[in-house]
Amino acid sequence: MDFNGFDQPGRTAAGDTRSVKVMIAGGFGTGKTTMVRSVSDIKPLTTEETLTQASADVDRLIGVADKTQTTVSLDFGKISLNESLVLYLFGTPGQERFWFLWNGLFKGALGAIVLVDTRRLASSFRAIEEMERLDVPFVIALNVFPDSREHPVEEVRDALDISPHTPVVAFDARDRASSRDVLMALIRHLKERSVVAVESR
Repeated sequence: MDFNGFDQPGRTAAGDTRSVKVMIAGGFGTGKTTMVRSVSDIKPLTTEETLTQASADVDRLIGVADKTQTTVSLDFGKISLNESLVLYLFGTPGQERFWFLWNGLFKGALGAIVLVDTRRLASSFRAIEEMERLDVPFVIALNVFPDSREHPVEEVRDALDISPHTPVVAFDARDRASSRDVLMALIRHLKERSVVAVESR
């Protein structure tokens, strides 16, 4: 894909390489840390801590009972999509008790990927609401877990109550190529929005 002429805001680094901040958001246990780990060109920075019995009632482990760790601040990774575009990835904490960090984390972000577990759609409702509140363009990424059922995209779109213009894609957060495809879907979405904004002036 050719990203030359991509005119969304972003810092230009040495050699005319554009760097863009992208957020990886979603509910608790939807695969945000896994995605950052799988796709990052560098060893990612993670802030995972072990879940304890004391947090069981707060963190709502329904549907993710096997989960033993959780992000308490952020995950950070980096990927070069080509010679002219570098994405800096910031994974958000999933539990609501850490969402006070979101406003600061999203500062300067060009767009976001919102991860959704179709077995637990409600776990990502709040994340979608936050994207809309913060006015951050986003793509919905349906993380396919081993026991996930297949659902038509439009059925998921209706259940999430999102705009028909918001892309919805299925992927596997454990797979680098699959995760990269989601990031490229976000860049395409941002480019299309940019074209529409320019044409409407």
